[in-house]
Amino acid sequence: MTWRIIIPWSLVVFRLILGPVIVLASSREPGPELWLGILFLSGPISDIYDGVLARRFGTATAALRISDTIVDIVFYLFVLIAVLIINTPAIHHRLWLVGSVMALEAARLLLDLIKFGRIASYHAYSAKLFGLFLMLAVGSLFSFKRDTWLLTAALIFGILSELEGLAFSILLPEWVHDVKTLSCALELRRKLLESRLPHVHAG
Repeated sequence: MTWRIIIPWSLVVFRLILGPVIVLASSREPGPELWLGILFLSGPISDIYDGVLARRFGTATAALRISDTIVDIVFYLFVLIAVLIINTPAIHHRLWLVGSVMALEAARLLLDLIKFGRIASYHAYSAKLFGLFLMLAVGSLFSFKRDTWLLTAALIFGILSELEGLAFSILLPEWVHDVKTLSCALELRRKLLESRLPHVHAG
């Protein structure tokens, strides 16, 4: 049973260490390299499998899911620094998009802490789509220094994903994790509110 706990946690720790490594590697290279793109891609891939394996092993605890979310935030902040080193104009051209994603993320985290006493860990489908576009766009930047429309699309999906996350936190009366869609959040809200109603016994 121990290894079923260790493997998902190891993937989370790996991603935490990977962020600073990517920044260091990008600062030492004169330009983008294919291996740097591959190094970056190992981060999102580990993010996919820590959740998949934890659910399969039955070890997807609240602590793991919260840690996963925190590490994701830290990892992508390091990735942002690395992108600025590799291709500064790619960020400058989309500064308002990047700022919007970061501001919405900060707002949701603050709301979660005030309302639930801890950050939420929804892992919604919209966030996965955001991650997919970001993986392709940043992988291309690191590997080939190609600034494509994918980065703009990723940031737009990021804004939509953050807005959906805010809606989840506003709607849900208590902390839950792994809420995939807005309809799931509405259904969960209904069930949680119904569970709080006093039961009336006949007779």
